[in-house]
Amino acid sequence: MNAEEIISDDNLYLANTYARFDIVIDSGDGALLYDLHGKEYIDCASGIGVNVFGVNDEVWKNAVIGQIKKVQHISNLYYAEPQVRLARLLCEKTGAKKIFFGNSGAEANECAIKTARKYSFSKYGDGRSEIITLKNSFHGRTLATLSATGQEQFHKYFAPFVQDFRYAAPSMRGISECYTDKTCAVMIEVIQGESGVNVLDGDFLTRLEKFCKERDILLIVDEVQTGNGRTGYMYSYQAFGLNPDIVTTAKGLGGGLPIGACMMFDKCEKTLSAGDHGSTFGGNPVACAGALSIIERIDKSLLLEVQGKGAYFKENASKIRNVERVDGMGLMLGIKTDKPARAVAESCLKKGLIVLTAHDKIRLLPPLNIRKNEIDAALKILNEVISQ
Repeated sequence: MNAEEIISDDNLYLANTYARFDIVIDSGDGALLYDLHGKEYIDCASGIGVNVFGVNDEVWKNAVIGQIKKVQHISNLYYAEPQVRLARLLCEKTGAKKIFFGNSGAEANECAIKTARKYSFSKYGDGRSEIITLKNSFHGRTLATLSATGQEQFHKYFAPFVQDFRYAAPSMRGISECYTDKTCAVMIEVIQGESGVNVLDGDFLTRLEKFCKERDILLIVDEVQTGNGRTGYMYSYQAFGLNPDIVTTAKGLGGGLPIGACMMFDKCEKTLSAGDHGSTFGGNPVACAGALSIIERIDKSLLLEVQGKGAYFKENASKIRNVERVDGMGLMLGIKTDKPARAVAESCLKKGLIVLTAHDKIRLLPPLNIRKNEIDAALKILNEVISQ
């Protein structure tokens, strides 16, 4: 099929849930992608933070192919080595005690919500089920995670929503105004990705953890987009010295295959019992083999490299005329300009640069192994587009 046929059939047969850009990606290598016409693009999106080692990563491919040659799927009624090895590695890198695997960030967050409510029910009985999330948060598109999302624009059409979610401003005053004796957890993103790459204040995070510990409220950190080396830390909460009770992640964890993880720390390690939760494809051995090949390579050296690349990107993007500010950490950046973000993204695409948007900002989530010459080429295109 040629590009025109693919786009035509997409419009004809697929649900119109995505505002797609007008290209058909055919292949790639590292941080470079190619469309059906052979045009080259610098990839500063990485599949929305998924392809952390870029496209055609040999280590990941070999791990996935090796597992496919053994068995592609078994149910969770049986043990599987890739799942166990991945769980152990995540626990070793975070201090978590137990892991539940699902297929996405939304599923990981569903598990976190259920775990928090069961923890509270088991300890305090019925009626302590409220979860505070933050305004401008994003936690997924299932009904429960959509209910947890603190953005009104996502709450159209789908009522009634799951009850007992309250939305606080990202401040201790905001938390205090939402807190009641029915609160069982606070759920946050350290960096709110979908709403503009907004980094939460460090003092607020420290005080929030203390607030939660004093009241036996679980602190849940959503690391779906920020995790797995994206910010220059294994998980972004580590940059602030936080000790959460539950951490969720997905996206970059799998390197290209669907997987999500809910990591439970000391308080919650015994909360879930047989039958409390489950997932047919959760912890799929092929997805876990791929994820292992990703997590094994995220070491101190790579994290320092990501921090350096992020600082270089941020410093140089800030110098571009018409850029108002650059937010974010590591290779998760949001660029605020005086132009509509979608228009900037479309202009970049025409010049061979793939970027994302987040509200009124250009969002950059390049592969962690993007090369300096590719960063320079991306900055050159951004300068041409934004400084006009």
